[in-house]
Amino acid sequence: MASGTDRPEGRPLVLVAYVLVLGAALALFGVGPTLGVVAGALNVVFGVYFCRHLAFAVAAARWAERDLLAADVGLDSYTPTVAVLVGCKDEELVVDGMVAALLALDYPSDRLTLVVVDDGSADATGAKLDAWSVRDPRLRVLHRPPGAGGGKSGALNEALALVDAEVVLVFDADHEPEPTALRRLVRHFRDPVVGAVMGRCVIRNGQDSTMANTVFVDYLSGYLVNEYGRQALFELPAYGGANCAVRTSTLRALGGWNPETVTEDTDLTLRILLMGQRVRYDVSAIDFEEAVVSAHRFWKQRYRWARGHQKCLRDYWRPLMRSPHLSLLEKVETTLFLGVYHVPVLSGLGLLLTVLRALGVGDLPVVGLLPLSMLLFIGPLAELCVGLLVGRVERRSAWRLLGFLPAFALSIWITSRAYVDGMLGRPYSWVKTSRSGATSTVPRSAAPAPVGAGTTGSDPRPRSFALPPEEDR
Repeated sequence: MASGTDRPEGRPLVLVAYVLVLGAALALFGVGPTLGVVAGALNVVFGVYFCRHLAFAVAAARWAERDLLAADVGLDSYTPTVAVLVGCKDEELVVDGMVAALLALDYPSDRLTLVVVDDGSADATGAKLDAWSVRDPRLRVLHRPPGAGGGKSGALNEALALVDAEVVLVFDADHEPEPTALRRLVRHFRDPVVGAVMGRCVIRNGQDSTMANTVFVDYLSGYLVNEYGRQALFELPAYGGANCAVRTSTLRALGGWNPETVTEDTDLTLRILLMGQRVRYDVSAIDFEEAVVSAHRFWKQRYRWARGHQKCLRDYWRPLMRSPHLSLLEKVETTLFLGVYHVPVLSGLGLLLTVLRALGVGDLPVVGLLPLSMLLFIGPLAELCVGLLVGRVERRSAWRLLGFLPAFALSIWITSRAYVDGMLGRPYSWVKTSRSGATSTVPRSAAPAPVGAGTTGSDPRPRSFALPPEEDR
């Protein structure tokens, strides 16, 4: 597999070097000058990211709404063979809505293959999928034994070996795409340089909890502003791992999804760019997903994202700098993209310096810290506000921005913990996000009864939907 992940994850000597350099600087130059230099360096970093956030916000405010309302071009004239792959592990709460949405996709049936993987589930996921496959022969179900390994990547790689299609689409088990999403994604593969295409994900359960509400606004910013801005300004959006398509020949040339990473999407994005192909983003290819509803689930999900994203930066920054396929500006932007899960770590350091200044330690200049304090919030806040505007969210939703203060503080702790764990090489494997069975966009009455569930032929509804484990509520 062509990746940078054959190197060991941990970099403990780098952490030791950081401590030694800081200690030497403190001893040679004193606390004030040393911390002043650190604050100045942070100002530069946050200044760069502030300009990036602002540029994305301006681009989205200027053009995103127009693209959302653009004419439907090329939806019917290009229909390559497509395989839709979904990995499911203990997903009984959401699997019915997902399968119903897949079967409702608007695409020629003779050009479409649907493969759902039951990845060693211990609940009723496998039985539900088998019931669906009996009812509709378009659905193929692959059962993996418990402990098969590889996480999501392993499940998708096994499914990939069973299909022969020009394009592969991936959804997660809680996702429910709009019927036209597939056509909107695959039309971009007319361009031979395109290796993957990403669609837009929308949260469907934003009213379920304060946390889900915060994630809803976060996704508006992430997809309508950040991802859109990377496409509009640099043509460098990211393959996001769900509601996305990849050219099969490209995927197989790269050896499939990388089972040695917990963020296979970011890893694949980098490998596609390094082989000379590109990722595209289609803001009109919409797919609905479920947000985490508690701080506990938010922690587990974002820790995985941070751990994998930070590892990708460590693994790929050298090959990225040497790549002949990217311009200097594209290399800089891709590095900034890979660094986004390091920024909260630096934000925590910046806040620590602010506290030290308030306590009179090191005699840090107030003027030097003011830009730092402002840039920690203004750039992301601009993206969030534009996301609300472009998404045409009701006016009172502006109060949802207040939820980002505790979420930001939590993110600092999550990413800092992930960074230290990753640098020390502490073991970590792929962990699925727990579901809550939030309101589906597809009526559950459309679901067939699980095989052997004891229901009569006249009642196609499943008997019950179990609550999540107590520790995940």
